[in-house]
Amino acid sequence: MAYKDYYDVLGVSRGASDADIKSAYRKLAKQFHPDKNAGDDKAAERFKEIGEAYAVLNDPEKRKLYDQYGHAGQVPPGAYPGSGGFPGADFGGFDPGQFSDFFQGLFGQTGGRGGAGGYRNPAGQQVNIEDLLGGLGGAGQSRRFVQNVEGELQVTLEEAFSGSDEVINVDGKRLSLRVPAGTRDGARLRLAGQGPGGGDVLLTIRVLEDGRFDLDGDDLTTSVDVPAPVAALGGDVKVQTIAGTTGNLTVPPGSSGGRKMRLRGQGWPRRDGSRGDLYVRLNITVPKDLSDEEKELYRQLRDLRR
Repeated sequence: MAYKDYYDVLGVSRGASDADIKSAYRKLAKQFHPDKNAGDDKAAERFKEIGEAYAVLNDPEKRKLYDQYGHAGQVPPGAYPGSGGFPGADFGGFDPGQFSDFFQGLFGQTGGRGGAGGYRNPAGQQVNIEDLLGGLGGAGQSRRFVQNVEGELQVTLEEAFSGSDEVINVDGKRLSLRVPAGTRDGARLRLAGQGPGGGDVLLTIRVLEDGRFDLDGDDLTTSVDVPAPVAALGGDVKVQTIAGTTGNLTVPPGSSGGRKMRLRGQGWPRRDGSRGDLYVRLNITVPKDLSDEEKELYRQLRDLRR
C-alpha cells in the first residue's frame, strides 16, 4: 500500500523549518476545511491528510522517526539485531522495554508500548506485538504483558471546543470514547481495563489548528473581511464564532486594517462555566471589479484626500 509523503502533502521541503510547516498547514487547512467545502469528499480527504501530516511533522520526535523510518511500521530490514523488519522480529534476548519510546511514537493514535496483541497504527497497518516479542518467553511459551497502552488522539479545534464522540481500535477491539467539551491540547483520557491483558488505554489529546481560529489561553482570535467603505464610515459585518453561530460586529468609523475588536464570552470554555473572549482582527478589503459609477466615486474620494 502506497502512502503520500507528508512533506509533499504540506508542500514543503524536507528541510523546512517549524514555522514553514505551521504556515503551510494553516493555509491548506483553511483552503480545504469542510465548512468551506460542504459535500466535497475529496476536500474532506485532503483535509484529513493535511491534519495527519501536520501532526507528525510538527512534533520533533515524530518528525525524527518519520525522517528515519518513513510511515509508521515501515522499518527497514536490519534496524534491530536479529530482525528483518516487521513483523515476526526476534530480538534475541533484548529487553523490549528499551524500545518503548520508539513504539510510543510509532503507533501514534492507538498503539504504544506494552501488552501483546495487534494494534492498528495511523497508516492503517496491522502490527502484531505478540509476534514482535515472540522470543521472550522461551520455546513453546506464550506470555501476555498486562501493561498500559499509550497513544494519541487527534481532534479538530471545533471538536475540542464542542466535544466529540470517537472510535479507536485497540488489540482488535473497537472502543468508543467521548472527548469532553473544552478539552485542551495535551489533556489525557484513560480507558480503564480496555488494553491488552486488562491494562489501561491512556490517550493524549492533540488539538489540530484549523487556520480560522487561534487559541491563546482562554481567548480565541479570528479574522473578518471588512469592505473599505464600511471601515471608513462604520457599519456591521458578519462574524462566525467557533460555536458555529453568526452575529453582527459593529465596526467604528475610521477603522484600519489589523485592528482587533473583542466579543466578550465567545472564547474557550473555562472550568467555572464561563468563557474567554473572541478577538476579531479586521481585514480591510477593496473590490477588484468596480463599476463605472464606483470608479468615479473612488476618484472623487481620492481627489478630496489630496
